[in-house]
Amino acid sequence: MAPEDGSAAGLFAESAVPAAKEPPHYHGHRDRLREKFAAVGDALADYELLELVLFRAIPRRDVKPLAKALVARFGSFAEVLSAEPARLMEVEGVSAGVAADLKVIEAAGRRLARGALRTRDLLNSWSALQDYLRTTMAFAPREEFRILFLDKRNHLIADEVQGRGTVDHTPVYPREVARRALELSATAIILAHNHPSGDPAPSAADVAMTREIVSVLAPLKIVVHDHVILGRNGHASLKGLKLF
Repeated sequence: MAPEDGSAAGLFAESAVPAAKEPPHYHGHRDRLREKFAAVGDALADYELLELVLFRAIPRRDVKPLAKALVARFGSFAEVLSAEPARLMEVEGVSAGVAADLKVIEAAGRRLARGALRTRDLLNSWSALQDYLRTTMAFAPREEFRILFLDKRNHLIADEVQGRGTVDHTPVYPREVARRALELSATAIILAHNHPSGDPAPSAADVAMTREIVSVLAPLKIVVHDHVILGRNGHASLKGLKLF
């Protein structure tokens, strides 16, 4: 029995009882952030949305510092998802598994955007098309040249990346474009590529290449509806600018 006089023996006996372990502070934070997302959706800050993605990949750690570090490194939520896995893993705390999870989210976003185009007349769904192209290309770290092949109703037959290049150049071969359009029995195409610099303004080379593709396809009665250039700062339509 512990002494009743407050002696040292009694004090030490009481202190030997272990205190209850409090849960990490981020457990409550995760619940609060999920509730916030349920209330406001994607109006969350970029780092908060990224936190939600990281919760499952990193279940027992405060991921807010990592989410903020990723946004600071790459610039935005979209640019984090678009970054190459090797570059993501340069950030401390990003494992191969975390990088893979981020790329799955990117792929899901692309698939969702593409699904919205499948049964539409793309010439009458220009806003949806722009959203899709922005999702798939605007934040890519290297140039990509994409072609959307359309049937006579302007429905999408195929969406293909014809080439990937450097930060400022992608080789494109007009005769290969024509060959692929014939293989798919396409009657029209929409060209698209990105400018990793962020500025979507067409270069002289962009205009010349577009005009060459138009001239190769014209005898085959395949129409080039547009050439859209994507950048972080917006997009440019060569058709809208009357450049071909």
